Amino acid sequence: MEVTWWGHATCTIEDSGVRFLTDPLFARRLAHLRRRRGAPPPPEAAVAEAVLVSHLHADHLHVPSLARLAPGTRLIVPRGAPRAVPGLRKLDGQGLRLTEMEPGDVVAVEGVTVRAVPALHDGRRLPMGPHRSPALGYVVEGEARTYFAGDTGLFDGMAEAVGPVDVTLLPVGGWGPYLGHGHLDAGRAAQALAALSPVAAVPVHYGTYWPIGMDGVRPHEFHSPGDEFVRHAARLAPKVAVHLLGHGQRVRPEVAR
Repeated sequence: MEVTWWGHATCTIEDSGVRFLTDPLFARRLAHLRRRRGAPPPPEAAVAEAVLVSHLHADHLHVPSLARLAPGTRLIVPRGAPRAVPGLRKLDGQGLRLTEMEPGDVVAVEGVTVRAVPALHDGRRLPMGPHRSPALGYVVEGEARTYFAGDTGLFDGMAEAVGPVDVTLLPVGGWGPYLGHGHLDAGRAAQALAALSPVAAVPVHYGTYWPIGMDGVRPHEFHSPGDEFVRHAARLAPKVAVHLLGHGQRVRPEVAR
């Protein structure tokens, strides 16, 4: 299996010849956020058999980025997402195959299993609307078991809810100078790593987008989370191989099954 990090929470997971794209965000700018590091993903990044959307926030469910997907692509979203985000219904009518999931649901994509797992995060489509959809993580199981956490905080029973995994894609930062409730910083991500005990890990969700006009406000929160995660992981989960990727870089973790 192979993992490519395109920036923020956008990754390609390729397992058993099947490509999964996570939370695609291809924009140079999103509202008050500007992409400060790494070029936007190239057109080939939009090629996937299935797309995994973790929750409804616009930097994870970005309708213009989803519109770049080829007809026939399976779009896996939290249950209730089409009601909360009308643009999804339009994409469904344009040839994307929409699948709604909630924790515990399982779907097969060309022989590879995708299981939805819980996440501790606000699942609303902000800035308006009630809680209509759960925030999710996903475990992709083919030749390896790969956990994409989406956005989440630490929660009781996290390791039990996720189950045994070989590779984890964990958020370690954010897009602003302060992280709110329901997020992992580098230290808490390392605690999650120790609980999950995978073979390998890739830190994501940092060092890509930052609010316009705030370049000088707590810049270490933009630049340092990846390195901090490596340092904390070496202390809390020394047996896990941590792969610190640059934008557009890929890795084939050594996973023995």
